[in-house]
Amino acid sequence: MRIEGRVRLGYFPLPLPEAERIRQHLQLTPGFVALDPCAGEGHALAAITAGVEGHSCGIELDAYRAEQAAARAEQVIHASAFDVHCSAESISLLYLNPPYDFEISEDKNERMERVFLRHTCRWLKPGGILVLVIPCASLADCSEILAWNFKDTCVYALTEPECVKYSQVVLFGIRRTRSERERVRDDDVSRQRMDYYRKSRALDEFRQLHPLTDRPSRIYPVPAAEPITLADRGLPLDEVEDLLAKSPAYRQASRLLIGKEDHVAGRPLTPLHGGHVGLLAVSGLLNGIFGEGPTLHIARWQSVKVTDTVEETDDAGVTTIREKERFSHELRIVFRDGRVAVLN
Repeated sequence: MRIEGRVRLGYFPLPLPEAERIRQHLQLTPGFVALDPCAGEGHALAAITAGVEGHSCGIELDAYRAEQAAARAEQVIHASAFDVHCSAESISLLYLNPPYDFEISEDKNERMERVFLRHTCRWLKPGGILVLVIPCASLADCSEILAWNFKDTCVYALTEPECVKYSQVVLFGIRRTRSERERVRDDDVSRQRMDYYRKSRALDEFRQLHPLTDRPSRIYPVPAAEPITLADRGLPLDEVEDLLAKSPAYRQASRLLIGKEDHVAGRPLTPLHGGHVGLLAVSGLLNGIFGEGPTLHIARWQSVKVTDTVEETDDAGVTTIREKERFSHELRIVFRDGRVAVLN
C-alpha cells in the first residue's frame, strides 16, 4: 500500500452513488441487523440500510471517523474488528469494504481482504446477505471462503471513477446453512473457485463484468435478526498513548533508546537565508504534528530531484536537448480526515 494509504489506515470509502445502487439490490426486512466492520464515517452503511427500520452497527479503527459514524448508526465501536466480540451467526447483513493491503505475520502473508472476510463472515447468520467490496484481483484470494460459505453469488463492476481506478467490484452472496456447507461437493467448490480466479486474473474480465446499476437483475432479501451488542475485548486505542508513559518497562527502555533533548537558545551566528531554511526542512528538523481540531496535520519535508529539459535548435536545424538536474523542496501534509496536500 502507498504511504498515503497507510496513513489513512487503508480508508477508501465507497462513493455514495454506488452505495445507493447497492441499496436497490437489497430487500430489507424490518428488524434487520447490519454490521460494517470497517465503518469509516458511516455514509455507506447509512445509504445501504436507508428506508427500513432496523439495527445498524459499525466498527472503526480511527477515532475521528468513529465519532462521525456514531451519528449515523445505532452502535459504533472505536476499535479493531479483531478485538471486538460479536456472537456467531447473529447478524443478517454484513457490509464489508476492508483495507486493500497485505498482512505480514511470522507464519505467512495474506491479503487483508481475505483476513477480514474469514474473521467476520462467521458473524453472519444462515440466510444472511454478504455485500463485499474489493478489488477485482482480490476475488482469487477470497475464493475458497466464498465458495464454501456462500451461495447464489453475483459479482458486479463498480463504475464510479474512484472505483474504476482500483478495479473495484461488489459481490452479493447468501450465507449457507451448516447442513448446506457439509453437503457442498469438492468439485462444486473447485468450479466456483476457478470462476473467481478467471474473473480476478484478467483485466478484460473486469471490463466484461456487468456493471452495478439501479435496475437490479436480482434482489437479495435481508432477514430479520435479534439486536446485538458488540463488546471491545482489546485495550481502548485512545488510552494506549496515555498508559504507555506510565509503564515501568517503557520508562526503563526509553532511557536507553531515546536520547535526552538538548535545548539550545540564542540568536544564530549569521542571519538565516533561504539555503539555511532549506537544509533545516529537508533534514527533517521541521517535520512534526501541527494545528488542532480539524486543522490537525502531519508535515513532512523532503528533497526531490527534478530534471529540466531544454531544446535548442541552431541555424543549421540541428536540435540539441539539454538536461539539467536540480533539487526541489517538497512539503507533504496529511490531515486527520485523510486529506493529503503537496506543496512544491
